[in-house]
Amino acid sequence: MENSKATHALVVYESIYGNTHEVANAVAEGLRESVDAVVVRAADVQRENLAGIALIVAGGPTHGHGLSRPQLREAGVKGAVSAGEEVDPGAEGPWLREWLTSLDPRTAWATSFDTRYDAPELLTGHASKGIMRKLEQKGLRRLAEPESFPVTGQNQLLPGELERARVWGRTLGHKLQQAAPSSVRPSYGS
Repeated sequence: MENSKATHALVVYESIYGNTHEVANAVAEGLRESVDAVVVRAADVQRENLAGIALIVAGGPTHGHGLSRPQLREAGVKGAVSAGEEVDPGAEGPWLREWLTSLDPRTAWATSFDTRYDAPELLTGHASKGIMRKLEQKGLRRLAEPESFPVTGQNQLLPGELERARVWGRTLGHKLQQAAPSSVRPSYGS
């Protein structure tokens, strides 16, 4: 892009099997077509990562019908390791739930996503809805509805989901440019 990208987005994720991490990267790729975007594990977000951020996109896996809790995450990591599966770097935590709890109130845009089994919502739940609720409790404004990216029973993203994540990221970037013109400045908590 020839002109300077004045708006910034932060994609924060938690991942055990790597699917949510892949989706976070794909969302950021789509965002980067119109805004600067950085991907950071929830465990690695520093206060300086939040400076100048106009959009936070937060995502995590769905466990127990919602945003994962410590016992379910620990069981997921142990199960993956004992099955000889590779876990995403940083899968041991700290995690998204704890980051959301520690997030200072702020004014910016936000949305959320999750990965979940490819089954009806009634059976799986959605972590993205709980993530969005927590973001809004911190004062962030909803830019777009939460999104889910389904995985198989073998913990693999369904075909085409990474491309769909890129398209969603592209859409978010365009919405952000319309919603946050240069005269809008995000404010930051202490």
